[in-house]
Amino acid sequence: MAIEAHFPTIGTVIQLAVAPVFLLTAIGALLGVLTNRLARAIDRARKIENELANLHDEALHAALDELRVLSRRARWVNRAISASTACAVLICLVVAALFAGAFLATDLTAVAGTLFVLALLALTFGLLALLREVYLASRHLRIGEHRPGL
Repeated sequence: MAIEAHFPTIGTVIQLAVAPVFLLTAIGALLGVLTNRLARAIDRARKIENELANLHDEALHAALDELRVLSRRARWVNRAISASTACAVLICLVVAALFAGAFLATDLTAVAGTLFVLALLALTFGLLALLREVYLASRHLRIGEHRPGL
């Protein structure tokens, strides 16, 4: 088939692909937030680990508790990053399926739809993982002697 015969179909596919591409932009911003949160937790953990040798008794116990919380937070952020990245890959596959269907004159709507639902499930898990990490961070927040999360 000549490429000219595909112009209306390709134009429609481009229109359909715009929404997933905007979703990719949002996921990129979310990944930026997540990696920043992970970096801050890692930096804080390294600082505490460097101070452990100089701590004793109650201060040592508090530092070890904070390290445990930071470790849990890092695991939740890592889960959120993994799920968000999986979502981005699935969205790319949706766009590829849309174009493949247009170029090959094959109905891949079921494939694209399935990939999109999987992407939304991955995004949902990523957002829930972020929510859990934020909960852990705020629950263990200390401002002076006050702990707002308790």
